[in-house]
Amino acid sequence: MEKTALQKLRKFNLIMGGIHFIQGVLMLILASTVIQTIGQFKPVITQNFLQYNPVTETLDLVSSNIFELPFGVFVAIFLLLSAGAHALIAIPNKVNAKYNSDLKKGINQFRWFEYALSSSVMIVLIATLFGIYDIASLILIFAVNASMNLFGLVMEQLNARREEGEKIIWGPFIWGSIAGLAPWVAILLYMFGTGNYDQVPWFVWAIVGTYFVAFNTFPVNMVLQYLKVGKWKDYLYGERTYIVLSLVAKTILAWLVLFGAMQP
Repeated sequence: MEKTALQKLRKFNLIMGGIHFIQGVLMLILASTVIQTIGQFKPVITQNFLQYNPVTETLDLVSSNIFELPFGVFVAIFLLLSAGAHALIAIPNKVNAKYNSDLKKGINQFRWFEYALSSSVMIVLIATLFGIYDIASLILIFAVNASMNLFGLVMEQLNARREEGEKIIWGPFIWGSIAGLAPWVAILLYMFGTGNYDQVPWFVWAIVGTYFVAFNTFPVNMVLQYLKVGKWKDYLYGERTYIVLSLVAKTILAWLVLFGAMQP
């Protein structure tokens, strides 16, 4: 990899991080001062447990409120996490050197750790928007989604050790794709629970459609990287594509989810 290409990528990360940061700050302002409905939308997170009822002598399911989730703030955090990740790999020289060294091996561990955090925050927010308020369910959704992204890291780590001519190891890619579907099974069960599909609001369809497209473009980019199709023969091209996809997908999702919180 040419030194100039890595220098350009460093500037590219700074620019993309700046765009994420501006949007995150703007959302904090909107959620706290400008649009009151966003600030007021705070889903109550609950905990379900069994409690013995001495009257009926049965174990009854009981739900208790734990805390209110500041929805608008967490949408902003979703974008600020990405901004922080871009700043981390672009500003400190030692971290940037590690980032460049990993890229030469076909690995970007920073990407997968950031995705594991930011996309898991977003999927939890989407889940609450669809009515999943149980803390146990949200923790599992967060953990499974994070695992999906960490499978991507394992995919790169395993294949970076391959000898020239050895077959690509697709196992982590497959298991990660399966894990990534699990949270959406739970969300779709809530979405279609009533069977009244014509009453599903427009923003719900938009969120599902956007996430579905985003969910597929990232693995497609990985496949093209490993098959070395066209420009994807250069790992840096795939890296830049990941960065662009991340910005576009996160921007659309964040604003859809934020304005979804304003709906009745």
